Amino acid sequence: MSGMARPAQPAPPSDGRGALRTLAHPLRSRLLAELRVHGQATATELAAALGTHTGATSYHLRRLAEVGLVEDTGTGGGRRRVWRAAPLPEAAVALGRSEDEPLDEDEAQAVDWLAQDYLAHFGDRAHAWLRARAEWGLTWQQVCGLEDHTVQVTAEQATALRAELLEVLERYRRVGQGNPAAKRVVVYTCALPVDRHA
Repeated sequence: MSGMARPAQPAPPSDGRGALRTLAHPLRSRLLAELRVHGQATATELAAALGTHTGATSYHLRRLAEVGLVEDTGTGGGRRRVWRAAPLPEAAVALGRSEDEPLDEDEAQAVDWLAQDYLAHFGDRAHAWLRARAEWGLTWQQVCGLEDHTVQVTAEQATALRAELLEVLERYRRVGQGNPAAKRVVVYTCALPVDRHA
């Protein structure tokens, strides 16, 4: 059995709050980001990409799997496990985004830490693009990168705007599969209020 692929292991149910605390860790947040952006990988491949040790990577992947944020694809052979990020709806539930109860102090601190870490991750990716963009064709240079658009909306309209953007992104998620000219593009969305809160 050691040389055979295992069946995929579905992400276990999570209480949401435990997932927040689990993810609020520098290596774990980077592992999840790497899997979400670059797709499935082994602990060895992730360790090489992030400049860390395979043993530590394996340990933290198992912790992420315990709370439903990553899962074993079942395609690895023997002890070579291939990991992937859990599908977005499951991951969102694991992080407690569907819960209405207010966060306690520890959970709120975990959310703040994750937001800061995510911002740093975005900055790293944006800087990497700025350094590498001259290697890409002119069209790619024109359509990729940073831009901002100011709109004036109510809270309800902002909710609708976000839903429409997510619908467009979902439509394009798999449209280029099988096309050798298609490249994976990560699109970050960040709505930030300009006016003071009354």
